Amino acid sequence: MTSRSNSFSNFSESSYDYYDKEQSTVPTSDRDEPLNPAHRNNSFNGLLGFTFGSKKMRKKKPFCQEKAIVGLALFVIAFVGMNWWMLSRIQNSGRASQVEFRFLEDNSSTLSIREELLRLGLGKGRKPQKTIYARLLAKAAHSLAEGQKKSEPKDLWAEPYFVASSWKPCAEQRQWLPSEGKNGYIIVTANGGINQQRVAVCNIVAIARLLDATLVLPRFLYSSVWKDVSQFGDIYQEEHFIDYLKPDIRVVRELPQELQSLDLEAIGSLVTDADVVKEAKPGFYKKYILPILHKNRVVHFLGFGNRLASDPLPPQVQRLRCRCNFHALKFVPKIEETGALLIRRMRQNVTRLGPLDRHLVGPFSKSMLKGERNRGEKVARYLALHLRFEIDMVAHSLCEYGGGEEERNELEAYREIHFPALVELKKTTKLPSPAALKAEGLCPLMPEETVLMLAALGFNRQTRIYLAGAHIYGGKSRLASLTTLYPNLVTKESLLSSSEIEPFMNFSSQLAALDFIVCTAADVFAMTDSGSQFSSLVSGFRVYFGGGKMATIRPNKRRLADIFVKNNTIDWRTFEQRVRKAVRQTKRVFSRPVGRSVYRYPRCKECMCNT
Repeated sequence: MTSRSNSFSNFSESSYDYYDKEQSTVPTSDRDEPLNPAHRNNSFNGLLGFTFGSKKMRKKKPFCQEKAIVGLALFVIAFVGMNWWMLSRIQNSGRASQVEFRFLEDNSSTLSIREELLRLGLGKGRKPQKTIYARLLAKAAHSLAEGQKKSEPKDLWAEPYFVASSWKPCAEQRQWLPSEGKNGYIIVTANGGINQQRVAVCNIVAIARLLDATLVLPRFLYSSVWKDVSQFGDIYQEEHFIDYLKPDIRVVRELPQELQSLDLEAIGSLVTDADVVKEAKPGFYKKYILPILHKNRVVHFLGFGNRLASDPLPPQVQRLRCRCNFHALKFVPKIEETGALLIRRMRQNVTRLGPLDRHLVGPFSKSMLKGERNRGEKVARYLALHLRFEIDMVAHSLCEYGGGEEERNELEAYREIHFPALVELKKTTKLPSPAALKAEGLCPLMPEETVLMLAALGFNRQTRIYLAGAHIYGGKSRLASLTTLYPNLVTKESLLSSSEIEPFMNFSSQLAALDFIVCTAADVFAMTDSGSQFSSLVSGFRVYFGGGKMATIRPNKRRLADIFVKNNTIDWRTFEQRVRKAVRQTKRVFSRPVGRSVYRYPRCKECMCNT
């Protein structure tokens, strides 16, 4: 490990413990000289001059040759016009909030530039807003326009390693008798969003088995950030959860009548996150929690975020965690049904069944096979993208994103409300600069960086992209480069009618469940922050049920930062090569490292079998 990496270790572990550690080595490659814009323009002018030369020269040429030259000139003019249109959309990102999420025709380059600009409301006198990575975005636009008819890289939509298919799910195997739950009752009220709550539920199931306790159906704590009143039964099937776990632990809907009137805080049975160390080992619970159960017969865990260590844990208890995550937690029918509808529409109603469909949407997967598939019908593929660029992530990162003083003030005001501990830390501790955090891969990818990565990897302009999440920091204007270079980008809000999405409105966790389904079923899933719980759970599901066929793009942000910093000098071909190499190296197949989450890395003997 380099000395630079060591200087950030303490900061990363304390304030950024949800980030995943990424490799520090940077691939070396030759630096070619950048293309000369002036030379390109001169070449174009020369072509026009040659084509529309003197009458004397034209008369000497055969008619067919003159016709071919004129045709070539018209093609070049159309090609440059398309480039100009794409770049004008990016440069006017300040007005791009009027761009709708919708599917455009594949031949969108034939749209009248004037009509498109008028539709966007870009009148005279509008100064283009300075765009981050403008030079590289221009090259990306040029490459996408040039490559519309080219085939994509061979392994772009597939896992590159055959060995991935040798791992099979086997968390359902049980080698113990059911727990009687005789030591008392455990209540958990999990905090955070749906992904944090899901991890908490699986962890508390493991704790109940460790302590031979009966688990009361989990509850979810209302959050001022997520503002969702959804409870466990609004998201997951309660009966399936109880019945499936019967061979493991005893689960009841509520406390016995004689315990319901107890003041749990007064008798010392209320346990908060402040009372339990992070990544607590089994010995902690047996030493401090079990005596409370014996005394009061009930313990209430309030919060329970990240309170059970990944290791060491008895193998069968570790397997129980996997069993809970991948098998016991199934979404309620209304979420499954709408999730199936979204997948079908992303596949453009092509009748096929994906490897994970029945695990995600249950009986509603049959709806994807309605109708007869035409012999010549193309397989409709789509890319799911989790753009982790909400204001909470942006503010907590302490990075900068090109918004200047206005952005800094806005994010600092948000920190004072939602991250007061971080604000105090800044006052008492010298923290790394935004540039240093960027170099260490501790900043989430910006939308501009994400679209550059996708273009460099070889996804063509017609790629259908499902964008997960909501409330991107900066709004739709921040997505201008992404929606311009990849116009076939949609969200659940644009795929569903108002009546179809209405039952989920104001329930952020249920909306997130829909994103989870569509992202997990996607042909390719791309994340922009490897430390995100959502991305971790989705990628884990794809590994567990995917049979080694579900490609996942998990960028190494440290390496990408080293590439992006050369924005003003690097040529597009070298940029492509370096990005592809950096992403390819993260697709290696390996067993779960010690101390890492089984929800994200299920390739281990407790969760999967290596055949």
